[in-house]
Amino acid sequence: MAAPGREAGSAPRGKDVVPVGAGEMPKDIKMATYTRGQLSPSLGDKELGPMVIEIIEKKIEYLRKENTLNIRGTLLVGTAAGFSGILANFLFRHCFKVKHDALKTYASLTTLPFLSTLVTYKLLVTDALYSDNISVEECALRSSLVGIVCGVLYPTGLAFSKNGRLAVKYHTVPLPPKGRVLHHWLMLCQTDIKGMLIPLAFQIVFGIYQGIQHYAVFQSTLEKTVHED
Repeated sequence: MAAPGREAGSAPRGKDVVPVGAGEMPKDIKMATYTRGQLSPSLGDKELGPMVIEIIEKKIEYLRKENTLNIRGTLLVGTAAGFSGILANFLFRHCFKVKHDALKTYASLTTLPFLSTLVTYKLLVTDALYSDNISVEECALRSSLVGIVCGVLYPTGLAFSKNGRLAVKYHTVPLPPKGRVLHHWLMLCQTDIKGMLIPLAFQIVFGIYQGIQHYAVFQSTLEKTVHED
């Protein structure tokens, strides 16, 4: 039998009433607050994922283009040095009247200046540009010096030495007096040596131009990469 003043099935009153989760928030409200305070993981992935991939792809594309241009420029400098070696060998073979070992001398006078120019240009220009961040004037100066030394002086000295030895070996020119070999050969080849002034002037101009172009490519790629970041 129900107590007086209390209906059957009615909730208890007063001290008998127990609050729902006293001191705690319902789980539904907790989840709503947490979701509203933080980014949805799925939304962040959808927005940031393609953006990061696009930036990486652009950087790779810039670096690939820059690397291609750098390789082409370095190959052009080396090719110019190889042609200087061919010209030097032709002039000194004519001066010393050498008819033997043509393939051997032309192969060495083309390959050695080409390879030495590639290595020297990479060390003094390309690596220095990316590590020390040298100025455009210094980049052009280094490039022209590489062209002068590796593209003119080295092939000239190499052709002079090789063909001079062949001239002595095959007696194509009169033997010089003892102790005056170098002076004798220089006097004999002074006209042909002057012919190397043409590639010398070309290497200076081309080296300056190539250094400025190389620096411009580096700066352009650097600015694009920083802008994308």
